[in-house]
Amino acid sequence: MRTVFDAGTSERIAALGRRVLDGGRVERDEAMFLFGLESSADIFELLAWANRIREHYKGNKVHLCSIVNAKAGGCSENCKFCAQSAFYQTDSPRYGFIDPKPAKEAAEEAARHDVTALGLVAAWKGLNEGPMLDEVCDRVRELSDGGKVRVDVSLGMIKSPHVADRLRDAGVECYGHNLETSRRFFPQQCSTHSYEDRLTTLRILKKAGIRICSGGIIGMGESREDRCDLALELREVGANVVPINILNPIPGTPYENLPPIPPFEALKTIACFRFILPRQEIMVAGGRTKNLRDLQSLIFAAGASALMVGNYLTTLNRPVEEDLQMLRDLGLDPRWDHDFADQDEAEALESRKSNGSSKPAQASSASRLHESPLATADAP
Repeated sequence: MRTVFDAGTSERIAALGRRVLDGGRVERDEAMFLFGLESSADIFELLAWANRIREHYKGNKVHLCSIVNAKAGGCSENCKFCAQSAFYQTDSPRYGFIDPKPAKEAAEEAARHDVTALGLVAAWKGLNEGPMLDEVCDRVRELSDGGKVRVDVSLGMIKSPHVADRLRDAGVECYGHNLETSRRFFPQQCSTHSYEDRLTTLRILKKAGIRICSGGIIGMGESREDRCDLALELREVGANVVPINILNPIPGTPYENLPPIPPFEALKTIACFRFILPRQEIMVAGGRTKNLRDLQSLIFAAGASALMVGNYLTTLNRPVEEDLQMLRDLGLDPRWDHDFADQDEAEALESRKSNGSSKPAQASSASRLHESPLATADAP
């Protein structure tokens, strides 16, 4: 059946795109309209505007990240997507916290490929005060002193402000802790901790002046409404980097037989996130090779401004050289130099608006982080 062109839909997409370019925001009902687009013509229109928004706020710079599985397997949490959970029988490796030598080698390899950040990711519930925190801080300090890449960490839940302060003082600038999905859908994919536990971690980190890398996974059986609400929650918490993972079903996990999300649905999701989060670094991470296949380069047309390169925690990615060639072919530059300053300025402006003031902000980046509603929330 031939699809009839709807000029009203096209105009509505364009009007929302122009509003975002002018510094405005998309509200929930408008975001749901974008997530609900069905025809390929409308989705390509959405992608075109998402690309304009990306170029307006991010130029041609792409933020590259890579990760190291710093402690593998045996995690006490039952997240249904995860091959490293002790609840499931998978072929995922198991080993203790990474030694200095392989961590240093990973940092050197990342630097050779113009990768901005190297993330140390540990499969455990969270990090508390004690010898393990000392070891983590030592490893971060060693890599930070090398000056080759920014050292990020993803170490599970943080319950103590003192732990966050220790990590910051050791050199951690950005902490990865995904919300994974909407508050509504979260209990269906994990029952050993709550959505609020994850938000508490983000509050504590934010208050310590640590940047937030937080996103989620699509293709777990969630609805478009769940994806929309995740993006809006990430806007509310002030995430700096927003990774979008596409489920790669792992044998042995409860999600092993879930059907793959269609590539166009994934691209539309990326574009909708760009409309909602115009200044954030939207990173396409796990599952892109398997799910997007020949359409991988369209993630940037859909608004992505960051890319995870190198292998993932338990699955393989394509060679870094192929990704770098893709960026060159698209005229994109992996030598990222934004330093989150544009996000700081926008956050300060929002804070002044909410306080009814139009005076220029004099606060530093660290103190501006403390001015956000999230940063001042009481932490347990």
